[in-house]
Amino acid sequence: MIERPQSFDEFIGQERTKKLLKVAVESAKKREEPVDHILFYGPPGTGKTTLSAIVASEMGSNLKIISAPTIERKGDLVALVSTLSEGDVLFIDEIHRLNRAVEETLYSAMEDFRIDIVMAGGRKAVSIELPRFTLIGATTRLNLLTPPFRSRFGIVCRLELYSVEELKLIAERGARKLGIEMSENALRAVARCSRGTPRILNQLLKRIRDYATVHGWKRVKEEQVLKVLEELGIDSYGLDPLDRKILRTIAETFKGGPVGLNTLATVLKEDVDTIENVHEPYLIEMGLLVRTPRGRKLTPEGYKILGKELHPFLI
Repeated sequence: MIERPQSFDEFIGQERTKKLLKVAVESAKKREEPVDHILFYGPPGTGKTTLSAIVASEMGSNLKIISAPTIERKGDLVALVSTLSEGDVLFIDEIHRLNRAVEETLYSAMEDFRIDIVMAGGRKAVSIELPRFTLIGATTRLNLLTPPFRSRFGIVCRLELYSVEELKLIAERGARKLGIEMSENALRAVARCSRGTPRILNQLLKRIRDYATVHGWKRVKEEQVLKVLEELGIDSYGLDPLDRKILRTIAETFKGGPVGLNTLATVLKEDVDTIENVHEPYLIEMGLLVRTPRGRKLTPEGYKILGKELHPFLI
């Protein structure tokens, strides 16, 4: 297992967000108050949970992690926040999936550290006082949060995809922790094919370790990394089979686009969220795909990677 970074100094990347969080944490500690509520948004695997754990650690607080879909009713939320202690950090993943009733119940909890509930029969309202806590929400779909909910987060941070250089530094650390020695070119190759996310990088490092263990590789070289990636279906651009299928479908079935997301998902027989939140961010970052008001469209670079001639409409 690859340990998560334990402090802001250990965490590589997301420099703007780290700087903002460091100041917020230091200020809160000097005021002896909880950190303001935080909302992280951006592609999956970019460090939302890790940064939340660091905030809690730097504050000397307990961290409670829960996924929004498990909070189905107001009662679930009341039971959850009732277990919090002063200064605790509550991390809610996929916070855009909270139902509206639960979301609205959170308003007073976030602003006044209080929850108002109506007792059975609806004749009596009870106000439950809560300890001062920090709510950290994580989402890949900022647009699905209502404006009143978003406005209650004092700190809003967008997490970006990582550069190859940042991922190479993360790969060096990860390889050490996994006990595998890798050449500079090997580290760069795995960083280049990690789709801009440390989570995927760490998954690839574990698979490389498997191959190194089975084949007795003492020091992993670039060609060995590329062999592992090829067997995993990942090409030199970091594209996996579904990435290439998305590009081919737009190129061949829809003549380069534009094509609506729902139509594309139907043809591919894939979930809309998977395409939009897992695959599209990287394809757009690579300059292979663009979003237009009329739908998704392949770029000349996307055609180039597919090895196809440009469609006349793209010239």
